[in-house]
Amino acid sequence: MDAASSERSRFREAMADVPQKPSRSHYCIGFLHRPNAHVWCCGGAIHSGQIFASAPQTAFPDLATFLANHLAQTAAIDFFTVPAATFRVLFVFVVLSHERRRMVHFGVTEHPTQEWTIQQMREAFPWDQAPRFVLRDRDAICGRVFAAMTRDMGMEEVLTAPRSPWQNPFVERLAGSIRRECLDHVIVWNERSLRRTLHNYFAYYQRYRTHLALGKDAPEPRAVAPPEQGRVVAIPQVGGLHHRYQRRAA
Repeated sequence: MDAASSERSRFREAMADVPQKPSRSHYCIGFLHRPNAHVWCCGGAIHSGQIFASAPQTAFPDLATFLANHLAQTAAIDFFTVPAATFRVLFVFVVLSHERRRMVHFGVTEHPTQEWTIQQMREAFPWDQAPRFVLRDRDAICGRVFAAMTRDMGMEEVLTAPRSPWQNPFVERLAGSIRRECLDHVIVWNERSLRRTLHNYFAYYQRYRTHLALGKDAPEPRAVAPPEQGRVVAIPQVGGLHHRYQRRAA
């Protein structure tokens, strides 16, 4: 036997004594050579060569899981800006229910304050209709008084991480849809014209705008019209920017 074969044989014998990698489980099956060692591993404690198993730890759900589990109990709020033709910047405050993406309330102002925002929340949920959770970003306008008001209304605030708009996806998507489907195609003169435009758009959004997440239904459910009711006709909405379709008898 040459030197190389002898080394390979010695290597195989040495590797045969090495324990194999244990399977993944909540409990650790192992052995410690140091008598006073104490470590935590695989959900169990090993002390002086003995294993003390512990129950598997339950991970805290992430934000996506939280939103899915509390969809019907959550509302989201946010601001977005709209430049006017007079070079003024208008602020739009929206309140969106996560259940069926229903638009609850909106407000328009040129000078948003904490007191104004609190009043908008009161108008959005006037008769003990407040959801359990309200999801928002860390806007400085929502200070301690706003937080106290939400607690008094029975709501628990869920704050997104700083500079993380994707953690409030439903209301951010709504703001993008308003821009793409409405405001990018009209001229806004002042608060009154913006309020009127948004009122017309939200009337279309609530009753006729379809959502893939709702099975191509609108936030307010609609009945399916059978062909026997007549031909399909298009009815202009939002000043002709969009249309709704319904069947009418000839």
